Amino acid sequence: MKRFTSLLAAAAIALSAVSATAPAALAEGAKPGLFVNLTTDDTWSAAKAIMFAHQKALKNGHEPVAIWLNVRAVYLADKKRPSHIPGPMADAGTSIQDMLTNFIADGGQVIMCSACSAAAGLTKADYIDGVTMGTWPVVEGLLFDPDVKTLAW
Repeated sequence: MKRFTSLLAAAAIALSAVSATAPAALAEGAKPGLFVNLTTDDTWSAAKAIMFAHQKALKNGHEPVAIWLNVRAVYLADKKRPSHIPGPMADAGTSIQDMLTNFIADGGQVIMCSACSAAAGLTKADYIDGVTMGTWPVVEGLLFDPDVKTLAW
């Protein structure tokens, strides 16, 4: 019996050490966040990604929800470029820039890849209002957060 009690105590100590180093769990009722990695300037694909992030995730209580525009996607938020109205949004007359602006207004975060922006010759001044220029700490904080899921488009 003494041996069993000692074994039980050792197990309890081991479990408390494991739980102390485990990532923090979501608060009860909270929904995980979403980090969308969008790499294309194809407006149909971009519209689907933005609609998913905005209508499916953000509007259903997931938090935080961020869209990282990188590679060719940096062109989507360039306010000097007329934005094509993609297939799924043609009836509504909503452009990609309108979709991004509405997403930001509702609490979503649009993060611009700084290196891709520089390669495209774009600066923060070229982008629609509300865009955040991405830095490693901004991206890392979302990408490696155990309570944020990642989806690529």
